[in-house]
Amino acid sequence: MSDTIKHECGLALVRLLKPIQYYVDKYGTPLYGLNKLQLLLQKQRNRGQDGAGIATIKLDVAPGNRYISRKRSNASNYLDDLFNQVHTHFSDLSPEQLKDAKWLKENKPYIGEVYLGHLRYGTHGLNTIETCHPFLRLNNWITRNLVIAGNFNLTNVNELFEELLSFGQHPKEKSDTVTVMEKIGHFLDDEVQRLFTWFKAEGYSNNEITHLIGEHLDIKRLLQRASRKFDGGYVMAGMLGHGDAFVMKDSGGIRPAFYYQDEEIVVVASERPAIQTCMGVHIDAVKELKRGHALIIKKNGLVAEVSVKDEHEKKSCSFERIYFSRGTDRDIYLERKKLGIQLAKQVLEKVNYDTENTIFSFIPNTAEVAFYGLVEGINSELDKLKKEKLLNSSNLSEEEIEKILSIKPRVEKIAVKDAKMRTFIADDASRADLVSHVYDVTYGLVNNKVDTLVMLDDSIVRGTTLKNSILKILDTLQPKKIIIVSSAPQIRYPDCYGIDMSKMKEFVAFRALVNLLKKNNKEHLLGQTYERCEMQFNIPDVSLKNEVQELYELFTLEELNEEIAKIVTPPNLNAEVEVIYQTIDGLHKACPNHTGDWYFSGNYPTDGGIRVVNKSFMNYIKKIDKRAYF
Repeated sequence: MSDTIKHECGLALVRLLKPIQYYVDKYGTPLYGLNKLQLLLQKQRNRGQDGAGIATIKLDVAPGNRYISRKRSNASNYLDDLFNQVHTHFSDLSPEQLKDAKWLKENKPYIGEVYLGHLRYGTHGLNTIETCHPFLRLNNWITRNLVIAGNFNLTNVNELFEELLSFGQHPKEKSDTVTVMEKIGHFLDDEVQRLFTWFKAEGYSNNEITHLIGEHLDIKRLLQRASRKFDGGYVMAGMLGHGDAFVMKDSGGIRPAFYYQDEEIVVVASERPAIQTCMGVHIDAVKELKRGHALIIKKNGLVAEVSVKDEHEKKSCSFERIYFSRGTDRDIYLERKKLGIQLAKQVLEKVNYDTENTIFSFIPNTAEVAFYGLVEGINSELDKLKKEKLLNSSNLSEEEIEKILSIKPRVEKIAVKDAKMRTFIADDASRADLVSHVYDVTYGLVNNKVDTLVMLDDSIVRGTTLKNSILKILDTLQPKKIIIVSSAPQIRYPDCYGIDMSKMKEFVAFRALVNLLKKNNKEHLLGQTYERCEMQFNIPDVSLKNEVQELYELFTLEELNEEIAKIVTPPNLNAEVEVIYQTIDGLHKACPNHTGDWYFSGNYPTDGGIRVVNKSFMNYIKKIDKRAYF
């Protein structure tokens, strides 16, 4: 993605099912669980660049001893910094001490049976260490201690916040993470109190009741009660002070979560390949957490995947497949190739099958797999063309046959992203000039004023990087034409489930729509749409409608493509610029099992999403520069 956007966070949970000494004896280290957590986070570092944190819980610790430890970092090298700080606790130990699991558990932090880690990619707000997960809700009752981390955005934080106030709470801040933690914490307190009252009436002592609560705490019931009003996309992980743990997924399966279990360990992560690498297991051994379900791991080691919310139609995020998740997942890799393959015929038609005077390349590196697919698709289309020429021609000379067989795409590495450049220059013009050279180009491959450059991008969100940097750099190669091809469809609508795309004015597709309305004397429809959006806030959820969709229906995909090309073309560019986008049908053919396409189609999986798109449009009309939800 040439435009930088922030997106979903990543999480990892590790639960050791054997005593720590078991791992010392078998694997030679008491840090087996900690090392697995570190590897899971390292292999998902693409999911967070603003910070990281971990927390551990020790089982069966005597009162008066610390059993919860947490460490967070928002340093530039956050993962290295985080684990360097943790490992300092073990750097001065003797070999004998490192083999004594009992002594380590009694004397050192971060030696436990339950581990939770998180990578933060902050979509909004401050990027301070206080905003890094995991979050703690502490209490002297061991079963009321709660550790929370997640990959989520909720669309109805205001509603949930008001509910907390109705409970009599006074939250310290108004954020989705704190609201979720306090919501779960409220019902945790309620479940603990319910069990205390029950066992007290049975005549048990307070000490006995503490252990009984841990054994009988119904995590499924707790999560069902706490999440009843959650609207959004989420994977939430939690640990309780006595050792229970859970990972819960939204009803539409919007956010990803996978897990693996054997007799020694349970691991959960946001991405499947991270688990495969960490545990050295085949893809078939890793399961995807079902939508509306929670993976519950009791202190006694019992593991169950249970339903906690009604399952809705599966709407897992297609952006995960196009861009966000690492392409090392087998299915994601093949889907990205398919996205490229499906564009081949359209691209060839755009260049009139003139492969001799066309160079095919990609930008940025994340588009590489889709580019492999594009080249594969182009070769397939050219094979059909060559076959037709050979079958429909008679008495061809050897030279003519060789000329037909030699038809193939010119594939080159045209643009390479340079190292990130920091500038300390005060004036904007100088800084913009330096930043515009973020890519290096390969000179001497393009025939001046003759060749067309076809550059594949995995998605185009704002178009600012194209206009301010990429097209200017490519133009220095003096091509006749530059065709930018997006393997994703046009991003037309805001996201409210985890991606930093909540302001409609930033989308180049929406700006193109507004331009076309003005050019066609239909600007008055913006006001009419605003009025209908405003009416949406006074009707029941079941009647909600995305009012912006009708505006897009006024124009064809090609009309919008042409207008987008005009918007992203910088002044005084010599080359002609055209833009091609993937179709939504093409997206679904490539990713048939991941139909969450609301950014492209406007078909939101929850009522909160529909409210957000209408509010985002109203913010645009009123020139309010803020997120359309909280």
